Amino acid sequence: MTHVAIVGAYGSAGAAVAGALADEPGVELTLVDDGEPGGGLCILRGCMPSKEVISAGAHRFQARHDHRLDGDLPDVDLDAVVDTKDDHVLGFAEHRRGAIHDIAERDDVTFHHETARFVDDRVLAVGDERIEPDYVVVATGSALNVPDLPGMDDVDYMGSKDVLDARSLPDSGVVMGFGYVGLELVPYIAEAGGTDLTVVEHDARPLDEADPAFGDDLLEVYEREWDVDVRRHTYEERVESTDDGGVRLHVSDEHGDPDVVEAEELFLFTGRRPNVDGLGLERTSLDPGRDWVRETMQAREDDRVFVVGDVNGREPILHVAKEQGFQAAENLLAHDRGDHDAIEPYENVHHHVVFSALGVYPYARVGHSEASAQAAGIDYVHVTREASDDGVFETKDVPEGRASLVVDADDGTVLGYQGLHYHADVMAKPMQLAVEMELDVREIPDRAYHPTTPEILDGLVRDASAAIGE
Repeated sequence: MTHVAIVGAYGSAGAAVAGALADEPGVELTLVDDGEPGGGLCILRGCMPSKEVISAGAHRFQARHDHRLDGDLPDVDLDAVVDTKDDHVLGFAEHRRGAIHDIAERDDVTFHHETARFVDDRVLAVGDERIEPDYVVVATGSALNVPDLPGMDDVDYMGSKDVLDARSLPDSGVVMGFGYVGLELVPYIAEAGGTDLTVVEHDARPLDEADPAFGDDLLEVYEREWDVDVRRHTYEERVESTDDGGVRLHVSDEHGDPDVVEAEELFLFTGRRPNVDGLGLERTSLDPGRDWVRETMQAREDDRVFVVGDVNGREPILHVAKEQGFQAAENLLAHDRGDHDAIEPYENVHHHVVFSALGVYPYARVGHSEASAQAAGIDYVHVTREASDDGVFETKDVPEGRASLVVDADDGTVLGYQGLHYHADVMAKPMQLAVEMELDVREIPDRAYHPTTPEILDGLVRDASAAIGE
């Protein structure tokens, strides 16, 4: 029997590996997770609860924004938001735990609701037990990345988890971090809490992966609709508490000129880091630094240790974590039978969605942007379309945003889509099919049902087809 231990079995990546290996003949599984309640980051403190709370802000925003509605604008009941979120999260988490416990009912599968730590290479202490599996899969997720900033250890702050659990919000706040998490939670805090926010943005605009027009459009929406003060080209220098219990952030601009921002609360949305705390990696040959995991999901220092999901630091996205888990399971089996030629790297098409502007104006990118196509040396055609070009967005009172399409200039192959508009998150799936199936844009029907929001895709298809010609 080949013995495989999975540390972090409740998470999306660990659960994917467990499900893939559970029915393999000749494989013994030890599943370990100390989550209480278990369920993984996405379910408990990430993707699902964040969409739950921002939806409440979205309803208020749309009511506030729509001049056709009359009467007093309702407040967001933060107690009701948190209670509803908690109820749903517990149900989602129970379903995930149930799936793992069902796997553990099978022969040659054992589950330990314990903490695991390495005591040597591929030797684990699990509670009071010591196990020496043939392979170890590490799937322990990620943790909040707290910047190494002078004074940070001496101030209080709210991370994303704290905001999701907040039953009250301050009158003012300063935000560090304006990536995925910041773009989702900044408008929620402003809309649901009425909080005056100052955001520190290192670059000229947010949405690093997007072509500049998308970030510029989104920034304009945030500043107009929520009166957020975004300090562009600004960098944190040090932070300290104020005498009245607030926070004082010292910053500098691109010229080195200093400034100070004071607020009641510091919001920390500065990304995630691999969660390896307490794993005992210092007792092994593993070195969790930059690029410590190969594209095959194997640790560089030990090809019998597979590292999947957020903990490998490669791309902390849920569907990526699951796909990495499936690839790791296949590669582990290939390694075990000595078929090293069958071990393949995990590769995927760029496929990201940011639920910006409370999800009313989400950003989605599948495949190439214009900038990435240019950097790759591709001969391409790029077309763009404003949401306001299609009347359906006006009729739904969501006229902001744009979309773009990148296609191969020679054969018309769809290479990439970007959207910052109402329902852009929904468009990501059909555009994934177009990109991954390498469809010729000239063969895509341009007849969405009228009036529906996919008509923006029809416009892009027509424009790109015309640019290429027959």
